[in-house]
Amino acid sequence: MVAAATSNQNHSFLHKLFSMLSPKKQTHLHVPNPIPKLSPPTNQEADMARVMSRFDEDGDGKISPAELRNCMLALGEQFSMEEAEAAVESADSDGDGLLGLEDFMRLARGEGEEEKGNNLKEAFRVYELEGEGFITPRSLREALGRLGERRTVEECEVMIRRFDVDRDGVLSFDEFKMMMI
Repeated sequence: MVAAATSNQNHSFLHKLFSMLSPKKQTHLHVPNPIPKLSPPTNQEADMARVMSRFDEDGDGKISPAELRNCMLALGEQFSMEEAEAAVESADSDGDGLLGLEDFMRLARGEGEEEKGNNLKEAFRVYELEGEGFITPRSLREALGRLGERRTVEECEVMIRRFDVDRDGVLSFDEFKMMMI
């Protein structure tokens, strides 16, 4: 159970990282020479090679757990060495403890449909405070308040109405999922 939670957490951190890093975005991280390719790269491979080069501090063409952790910390994420090691281990295809480009791409794509569904369920639970399987105006107000956004119950009712397909005054998980997509 703990290993599964760590794996999900790793993929969520990485998904956030890859969405934050674009090839055009300038960062303060060391960017070594690009990784040489034997065949012409696809656009996705070229983009991923550029992202990977931002991690590859020593320019060896592979990502170590320490390099992965350093990049995540530079982006403001709390990422322990154990989490970095678990993330690398989960995608390392040749067992050398490092990520090559293919491994790195697999890790970046790691958030599959099942994990997306789990992340949506986790987000739903943040707002569904009453444990009844739906988001009420009151639970939405409380959750938003914890996030620093003050709303009245009436304002929350209006927000819910926009996505309340069955017009029952609350958001089910399916309605929440449609709102998030």
